[in-house]
Amino acid sequence: MSKSQVRLSRRMSMVLRHRPESVGITLDPQGWVPISTLLEALGVTRAELDAVVAGNDKARFAVEGDRIRASQGHSRRVEIDLGLTPVEPPETLYHGTPRANVESIMREGLRPRSRQHVHLSPDLETATRVGTRRSSDVAILSVRTAEMAEAGHLFYRSANGVWLTDEVPPNYIS
Repeated sequence: MSKSQVRLSRRMSMVLRHRPESVGITLDPQGWVPISTLLEALGVTRAELDAVVAGNDKARFAVEGDRIRASQGHSRRVEIDLGLTPVEPPETLYHGTPRANVESIMREGLRPRSRQHVHLSPDLETATRVGTRRSSDVAILSVRTAEMAEAGHLFYRSANGVWLTDEVPPNYIS
């Protein structure tokens, strides 16, 4: 993606995941907004938006007909229901994080903090890529998700393949 597309992608993420009111839009209960409303609010063309949606390697945005939403990653302050159905997770999922966070994670577990869910990756490569967004010194944590599911924890898989859960207690992390 070009620099201008990256800037627009970040702006769209901020608006659709964290602060829709910052551009005067309102998301419906599932996080959707008409594309025409978003285009007007951001002052961009449909071609620019389509290029960002198509070029985003993380598939952060979902387009359905004439509406758009963020696939996941919403702040707690943006209460939406993505309509995801619980699914059985694989044996293990992964979480990439700056190495400086490992001690507290091993003590307290993974919490969603300001987001609605904890995000987990299906493979080491994706977890590494996610972790390096915040630091070049990354640790990859393994999460025994099958054990968690057996103990009653629910898992969801967003449209772009990110696994979501409410929390990960420390005893399931290595």
